[in-house]
Amino acid sequence: MKTNAELQIDVQNAIKWEPLLNAAEIGVTAKDGVVSLTGVVDSYAKKMEAENAARKVIGVKALVEKIEVKFPASWTKTNLEIANEVLAALKANWSVPNDKVSVKVEDGWVTLEGELSWNYQKEAAKTAINYLSGVKGVTNNIKIKSEVHDAIEQKDVETAISRNWTVNDHNIKVKVSGTTVTLSGTVKSWYQKEEAGRIAWKTPGIWYVNNDLEVDYYYTF
Repeated sequence: MKTNAELQIDVQNAIKWEPLLNAAEIGVTAKDGVVSLTGVVDSYAKKMEAENAARKVIGVKALVEKIEVKFPASWTKTNLEIANEVLAALKANWSVPNDKVSVKVEDGWVTLEGELSWNYQKEAAKTAINYLSGVKGVTNNIKIKSEVHDAIEQKDVETAISRNWTVNDHNIKVKVSGTTVTLSGTVKSWYQKEEAGRIAWKTPGIWYVNNDLEVDYYYTF
């Protein structure tokens, strides 16, 4: 089991290994598997890269992210300019249905709202604007309202998760209540937790996924 100091060094090295972040000054602290990131970067993309790099390090159970995005004066854009670029990026992404997502921009922070049929569309909307200059952060408030009205079968979700060789499903419990799927139990990596959630989100008729899986890298199945 890693010590706090070992986990801190591993996360620092993982962040530095990313080409986009090798010159970024990001502070890392670690305690009992909980990693905190602090610092200032000049793009929202770098903030996301740091979070993703830390999440993949073995031993990270939870992440507290306090990285601030600040732009040089020459990079500053008005909220209207950012909003227009966000709308154009959404329109250019084939995964995002036209005229289904509304955009609000306040001090460079983008809020997405609306209703879509599938979670992959919601994720695609956010991904489409991650690398736009001038964006300081994104709040994705898009709701999923499936157009499929078939009853969700618990066994179908369990089978779909078990089909994926990257997810050890021995201790994953699935509960279905109406249009909501809840995952509980223990997995051995953050990746497995996210992958199990991603698979559950593909269920026809789903509106919500509660991913309550706990990550324990040293758990023995």
